[in-house]
Amino acid sequence: MEEDNGYIDGADVSLELNGNVAEAGLAISKSKKRKLDKRKEMLERTLVQDAAEMKMLQNNLFASIHSPVQFGKQDDVHDDDDDDDTALFFVDRYAKSQLSAYEEDVELFQGVKEEKTDKKKPVWVDEEEEQTNVDIAKVNRLRKLRKEEDERLISGAEYVSRLRAHHAKVNPNTDWARLDSRSENGQFDYESSDEEDKVEMAHGYENVEAVDDILRTTDDLVVKGSAKLLPGFLEYSKLVDANSQEPANGAINSVQFHRNAQLLLTAGLDNRVRFFQIDGKRNTKVQSIFLEDCPVKKASFLPDGSQVIITGRRKFFYSFDLVKAKVDKISPLVGREEKSLETFEVSPNSNIIAFGGNEGYILLVSTKTKELIGTLKMNGTVRSLSFADDGNQLLSNGGDGQIYHWDLRTRTCIHKADDEGGFKGTSLCTSPNGSLFAAGSYSGVVNIYNRKEFLGGKRRPMKTIDNLTSKINFMKFNHDAQLLAMCSKQNASGIRLVHIPSFTVFSNWPPPNSSMGLPRCLDFSPGGGFMAVGNTLGNVLLYKLHHYQHA
Repeated sequence: MEEDNGYIDGADVSLELNGNVAEAGLAISKSKKRKLDKRKEMLERTLVQDAAEMKMLQNNLFASIHSPVQFGKQDDVHDDDDDDDTALFFVDRYAKSQLSAYEEDVELFQGVKEEKTDKKKPVWVDEEEEQTNVDIAKVNRLRKLRKEEDERLISGAEYVSRLRAHHAKVNPNTDWARLDSRSENGQFDYESSDEEDKVEMAHGYENVEAVDDILRTTDDLVVKGSAKLLPGFLEYSKLVDANSQEPANGAINSVQFHRNAQLLLTAGLDNRVRFFQIDGKRNTKVQSIFLEDCPVKKASFLPDGSQVIITGRRKFFYSFDLVKAKVDKISPLVGREEKSLETFEVSPNSNIIAFGGNEGYILLVSTKTKELIGTLKMNGTVRSLSFADDGNQLLSNGGDGQIYHWDLRTRTCIHKADDEGGFKGTSLCTSPNGSLFAAGSYSGVVNIYNRKEFLGGKRRPMKTIDNLTSKINFMKFNHDAQLLAMCSKQNASGIRLVHIPSFTVFSNWPPPNSSMGLPRCLDFSPGGGFMAVGNTLGNVLLYKLHHYQHA
């Protein structure tokens, strides 16, 4: 029995030793795990602090004026992990292989929301900005910063703010650099960048309280170039010629932008009509049409953009279908003996083409059938035509010095009056909304009228512009009627740009010491951002007008 007891005692000792070893091993394992957890926690805090410091450095060095964070304020990142149960994705730059077992936890840290941040006070404020006043009317380069014509002194802080805004206006950010240019999967969405009518919130700002303020107002979210254009000094830049890839071999008689603002038509005496895709840099040639028997005097898109009407000093004209890429020759109009159809205008509704005919006749032709549908008769020769009231009314002038208003629904003259100071009418132009019209004469005088007042019997013009002393061949309002271009073919650089609200001519146009040549035609892009000028040398000069943000 004693031996048995000894054996039993030995077994107990062995079991006790094995239990102590197991407990020691478990304690060591727990100790290692606590060390790893502690090291992980320290790395997480270090990563948060590094991210906060990096963000502060980026804000200080590369802060954008378009950022929703206010100027002089930065984000403060909380590093208290005890109060925030948000998981963090981190990359350990210090431990190499020791934490490789935790690579599977990376997926647990992805897709979490951002930490709440508080805004810090500005680190430094320049007190002299508020004490300093800047005279922005004294220096020519600073006049562009004025919001009102008679504004002179502004504070230093306001001066800095306007400089930043002007820089952003002239040098807008590219689409790929904006926060809202990324889709939900983090990739760049190039297709949606062209959708101008869709409002998108930048990633990370979907829940800001400012959304409620936007929904409570009817103000425009984006200013679409409707701001007032200031007189005196015009901001513009000279770009690569619109037809640099293929200049014409003769004088340019017509330039016009398509309604999509990307396609430009040029036509001239070399019997060719060319189309260019305008981007201001390359201006790629798209297509060219050669008309063997017709040196082009005028070419014009239909307002709906479907066709181009091409005329010359011929008794026939051409129609080019843009969709089918087909040229049709339209035979002489039945019952008419006109030898030239070079003067014409297309109605804004794309229904009627009005040609200037012989002996004061105005020929009305359908754009669909290309057949004569009616005639109008004025006393003098027809020199110029212009539509109004969405194509329901037509203005004409000519050799008798009078301006006629026609109602095309009844085919009757509803008003006729003398153009004050105009010896012979040579050009007419109506503003896009039809409220104003300008009449140019053989003597170089341009009268600007309020059309409603003129029809009511007031014959005195709102303003007479006499900056040109030779025959006015061409005039054009831009899309918002803040600019009027006047063109005379007889003088080198014979173009003037009139600021309509003040009825004054811009002092820095035409460009000094420029090789503009003899201008023959001009057009503004639909959004006002581009201006194209054709000259006798076969070149189409292209300019960017900085006031307008869209082509």
